[in-house]
Amino acid sequence: MERSLHKTLVTWDFSEKSQFAVAHAVKLSRQLGTQIELLHVVKKDSEIQDALTQLEEEATKVDEAYGVKPLVKVLVGSIFHTIGDYTKTEDVKLVVMGTHGIKGMQKFTGSWALKVVASSEAPFIVVQDMPKVETYDKIVFPVNFKAENKEKLIWAIYLAKYFNSKIYLFKPPVDDGYYLTKVNNNLIFAKKHLKHYGVDFELHTAEKASRFEDEMLQFAQDIEAELVLIMTTKGIGLGDYIFGASEQYIIANSAKVPIMCVNPRKDVAKANYSSNW
Repeated sequence: MERSLHKTLVTWDFSEKSQFAVAHAVKLSRQLGTQIELLHVVKKDSEIQDALTQLEEEATKVDEAYGVKPLVKVLVGSIFHTIGDYTKTEDVKLVVMGTHGIKGMQKFTGSWALKVVASSEAPFIVVQDMPKVETYDKIVFPVNFKAENKEKLIWAIYLAKYFNSKIYLFKPPVDDGYYLTKVNNNLIFAKKHLKHYGVDFELHTAEKASRFEDEMLQFAQDIEAELVLIMTTKGIGLGDYIFGASEQYIIANSAKVPIMCVNPRKDVAKANYSSNW
C-alpha cells in the first residue's frame, strides 16, 4: 500500500450529509496528505454544466470553511455504478459518503448506500454526522471467521500508523469448533501483525446477550470510537439489498458511528504485508 493516498473522493448530492462527508474528508486529508475531490453524478449530459457551476461554488465554501480547495467532478450515469467505476479508473483509494440512518421510509437509504459501496474496489467511509474529534484514536475491528479479515487488517494498520490509533479487536463468543478455529486463526494473525507494526490494541469478546452486530455497535458507542472497520460481503446480491445485509444495518447505525467498509480485492488478498508499508 502506498504511503499516502492520491485522492480522497467525496460523493456530493448537495445535501447536509455531503457537508458531513467533506468534514470527515478534510480530517483524513490533513493527516494523510491527500487531495480532496467532490463528485456529483447527473442523469444526462445537459445537466453537467449547471451541476459543475454549483459544485464549484460548494468547493469555494469548503475552502472558506476549512482552508482546503477540493477538485470537482461531474459524471453522467447512475450512482450505483458510476462512482465505483470512477474509483477504478482514477487514483482513488478512499471514498467518503454521507448517508441517512434506517428510520421510517428512509430505511431504503441504507440499502442504496450499500449498493454504491459494493460497486467500488476502493474502501468507503460512510458517515451520518459531523466528526466529533480531529483524530481516529479508537478504531473498532470486529474479528470473524472470514479470510477477508486479513484485507481489512491492512487498512487498520495503515490508519493506526498515521493517526496513532488504538485498535479494539472485538470477537464473537463462538462455540462451534470449526468456526472457533477460524476466528482464533484470524485473531492470532491480527495480533501478530499489530504487534509487528507497533500498533496498540485491546481484545474484547461479545457477551452473546444479543446479535453480534448490536453488541459490536454498542461497544463502539460505549468507548466513543471514531470508526468501525468492516468488510463488505463478497458477491453481495439482490436479496441482501432487499432484506438487509448486516453491512446495511451497521452503516446506518443509530449511534451514527462512522463505518469504514473495505471491499474484497484479489490483489490485496494476495499482497505480502511486508511490502505494503
